[in-house]
Amino acid sequence: MSALHGLATRAMRVFDPEDAHTLAIRSLKAGLGPRGGADDPILETTLAGLSLPNPVGLAPGFDKNAEVFGPMLRAGFGFVECGTVTPKPQAGNPRPRLFRLTEDRAVINRMGFNNEGLEAFAGRLARRGPGVVGANIGANKDSEDRIADYVMGLRRLWGLASYFTINISSPNTPGLRALQTKAALEELLGRLAEARDALPAAGGVPMFLKVAPDLEDGEVETITEVVAANGLAGIIVSNTTVGRPALRSPHAGEAGGLSGAPLMGLSTQMLGRFAQAAGGRLTLIGAGGIASGADAYAKIRAGAQAVQLYSALAFEGPGLVTRIKRELAERLKADGFSSLQAAVGAK
Repeated sequence: MSALHGLATRAMRVFDPEDAHTLAIRSLKAGLGPRGGADDPILETTLAGLSLPNPVGLAPGFDKNAEVFGPMLRAGFGFVECGTVTPKPQAGNPRPRLFRLTEDRAVINRMGFNNEGLEAFAGRLARRGPGVVGANIGANKDSEDRIADYVMGLRRLWGLASYFTINISSPNTPGLRALQTKAALEELLGRLAEARDALPAAGGVPMFLKVAPDLEDGEVETITEVVAANGLAGIIVSNTTVGRPALRSPHAGEAGGLSGAPLMGLSTQMLGRFAQAAGGRLTLIGAGGIASGADAYAKIRAGAQAVQLYSALAFEGPGLVTRIKRELAERLKADGFSSLQAAVGAK
């Protein structure tokens, strides 16, 4: 069966990247996804109080509309994050807006939060079974009050999602990253904390802030302090980059956020900076460039309690998660760790 999935992955590379993604979602909804086996016990961990069979999560962007979180959990992911979802449905940016940089094992996207909106998203989450499923919430492009959009997303999905991610770091919604500045971030997280505290079981649903890898000196410390002051569980490091390292693909000049292998070094360095600034006060999730157990292990040793991946699936298919978990368990044992948690921040 794994050989069949590998063949299907290679076949889909002949399609336009967005068409291939649509086909993958349809195939998963039809029950054609892989089935992961039992996880090595050394990979069991907790993430801000959530029990995970393994620390390898599916990053948002793959399951924008909460359609296939079940199949992806069955494929072996320890948790799945759906979205980004905005209050109102929106089409996103014009196509083409997704580019496969095969030579660089990378992807550039300028999707622009295309999604079916909160109501469709909430309806699907309401029918979910066991497993940790997070909701990544954002703001509509034409919103007059973007902070109100985040509050609306939190309230509408409360009780339906295992955790929430506040996405203010996509480069594809004009002005969104300005919410990472201190004053704007204090207002955003303050209003979200106020809304959260008025909801039932407020302390039992973690909230994370997702940040960009393109931060200036001093911003890491400022963001860390604002997150901690408002009682969020932690930070996801990182979103895509607007930077362009040396790339070989003819698509290298496309506008949008770059993800995949070229982001691994930058995002891991940024993760280490947040780990140092947080000093153990926050839960960190490492994302950006993961395509192997060695990559996941590097994120964990840099301070991540769990990791997320997406772009590598475009090249390896959903069976990649099984290989990453096997390699990660092997590295933990080879270095004498008895648990995943013991390796967190061991770099």
